Amino acid sequence: MNKFSLLLLLSTCILQAQNVVVPDSTGVVKSSDAITVPAKNVANDTLKPFERFKAEGINAVVGEYVILDSDIDKGYLEMQSQGISVEGISRCRLLGKLMEDKLYAHQAKQDSLMVSEAEINSRTDQQLQYMASELGSEEKVAQYYRKDNIADLRKELYDANKINALATKMQQKIIDKMEVTPEEVRSFFYSIPEDERPVFGAEIEVAQIVIEPEISQKAIDDAVAKLNEMRADIIDNGASFSTKAVLYSKDPGTASKGGLITGIKRDSPLAKEFMDQTFSLLEGEVSEPFETDFGWHILYVEKIRGQEVDVRHILAFPEVSQEAIEAAQNKIEDIRKQIVAGEITFAEAARKYSEDKETRNNGGQIVNPLTFDTKFDLTKMDPTFSAQVYNLKEGDVSKVITDRDRTGKGLLKIYTVTRRYPEHNADYVEDYERIKQLALREKQIKEINKWQDEVIVKTYVHVNDDYQDCDFAANWLKK
Repeated sequence: MNKFSLLLLLSTCILQAQNVVVPDSTGVVKSSDAITVPAKNVANDTLKPFERFKAEGINAVVGEYVILDSDIDKGYLEMQSQGISVEGISRCRLLGKLMEDKLYAHQAKQDSLMVSEAEINSRTDQQLQYMASELGSEEKVAQYYRKDNIADLRKELYDANKINALATKMQQKIIDKMEVTPEEVRSFFYSIPEDERPVFGAEIEVAQIVIEPEISQKAIDDAVAKLNEMRADIIDNGASFSTKAVLYSKDPGTASKGGLITGIKRDSPLAKEFMDQTFSLLEGEVSEPFETDFGWHILYVEKIRGQEVDVRHILAFPEVSQEAIEAAQNKIEDIRKQIVAGEITFAEAARKYSEDKETRNNGGQIVNPLTFDTKFDLTKMDPTFSAQVYNLKEGDVSKVITDRDRTGKGLLKIYTVTRRYPEHNADYVEDYERIKQLALREKQIKEINKWQDEVIVKTYVHVNDDYQDCDFAANWLKK
């Protein structure tokens, strides 16, 4: 494997961790968006064959964290249950990975890094909900993971998620504010032999025009009236806010939980109007209907815990009339005809007519949310989006497409491909931004490895005798 191919592999594993699947101490396979595996540990941890292992016991201790024999066993079981091949993944390698996780988390505590309890609880809830949906019930989930009850599994997941969150904080601190200079980028690129430089896949740039069906004042009044009816029933008749949220809320993320959002702080990333209501009400109070970019809400303050607040909310959307939908359809069809006839350019039409605030001022140009530039890799695009633009030539305008925004509101769109980039060998000028990211990742990898070597020496580490013959890439044995 050449240098560039290896770096591509490692940067994916390390900075995105979307293709590296490694179980934590719970046996739950995790996928993190943070740095998780130092580069030198991905391929080099090897194992002298083990004839047998103790049924249970402590395999290693890193700082305050203990790694049991069963943690590795559960890791293998979890990977196999998800159809992941464990061939070539030694117990040494899994132990080394678990030790790395614990090292980051341990140092995060030493550095007084804090993690959001609400975020950990939310992540744990999502995991349990997904497991229950896959297996049928919480009881089956507990049985599958060999737990006496779901509470035991929740605690284990919570602990694992907390370790992961601490590790993420620590990893980000290590590489915080790291940058690469143009000279470093140049040196990185030209240090790679020409015949080993990568081939970048085909990419496209896409622009859009978005038209929203107009919502009438009557539709808004009707939605607010329904929320007021629910509010009155809750306040005057003691009706359950939670039940009404399950039955009527349009928020798919919280409706099944009775509209519950826990651990809101003053710096939580929620709409300003939502935050204003959260911190202006007393415990047990229900708000008047109020509007955010997501729709109309009523909010109930369930619990105030110091600087954190637990709330429930019900989200309602005004209904869009058929007349409004037809009017929007006619408008965007007329815009499309003007563009195709050459009466106006797509970019001019986007600036003049598009109702998407994020793209209209840029001529409708869409930014890739993964890379934050305007290029989309055709092999990695959202399948629905890809199907809508895949066959468009440069300058072609798509037919009118019906879509929905993040709130579920209906939208009408047209797309154009502003530029296509064919598959090609890496070019320093053409692909500078991508090469810059790879150079930065290589620099981050080196910094991570340097940090790990320094911290291991200063941290209490004990490895069981059964693993003293492991050829760890990191100096866990402190030889």
